[in-house]
Amino acid sequence: MQITRLTIGNEQSPLLVVDNFIPQPESLVDYAASQQFLANSPYYPGIRAAAPAAYRQFMLQSLQQTLIDYFELPATKLGFSVCHLSLVTTPPEQLKLLQRIPHFDTTEKHALAAVHYLFQGDQGGTAFYRHRKTGFECIDESRTREYYRSLESENSGPDLPKTTDGYIQGDTPLFEQIAQQPGVFNRLIVYRRHALHSGVITKETSLSADPLLGRLTISSFIDPV
Repeated sequence: MQITRLTIGNEQSPLLVVDNFIPQPESLVDYAASQQFLANSPYYPGIRAAAPAAYRQFMLQSLQQTLIDYFELPATKLGFSVCHLSLVTTPPEQLKLLQRIPHFDTTEKHALAAVHYLFQGDQGGTAFYRHRKTGFECIDESRTREYYRSLESENSGPDLPKTTDGYIQGDTPLFEQIAQQPGVFNRLIVYRRHALHSGVITKETSLSADPLLGRLTISSFIDPV
């Protein structure tokens, strides 16, 4: 396991990158191939299945203190609110507007997200963004009203992403990409959930619902207990 501590953007948000995260990652792929994946979110552009409990235990045993220290969390223990095997399957032309722009998962500063890449080849990683009009890279409670008002003011403008634009790819008139982590097999990244981010889904990304062929990840929400 190799841990790299990074900061991104003007706001210097912490980003933890862990390579060679688990031993025998192929066993997780085989496990995923035996599961039934279902669409369970109006926002996630794909299908999901529950990750094994042993995976959550391994992550906490391996990284709990590192996460508490690096993200300066006010806790001695962490827990999971979400831990899903995930496959992006939605064709670009079928995306809803909110799926064509970067998003944030919560306004809570101490809430973390983790993405564990379990696919082979270049299927895209995760990118982080700055909203050009406000300059925001993270959306906390104090910024929510201004951010949403700004988005609403852009709704009728010429820069609103069109259906034909599909998944966001780098800089756009509304958002500037400030960092990108490539999706490397058995790499885990951890970041604060209030950061503006998006999966990197390119024309080369497989949208297969088969875990052996598609863009398989494990997506987790980790919170102070």
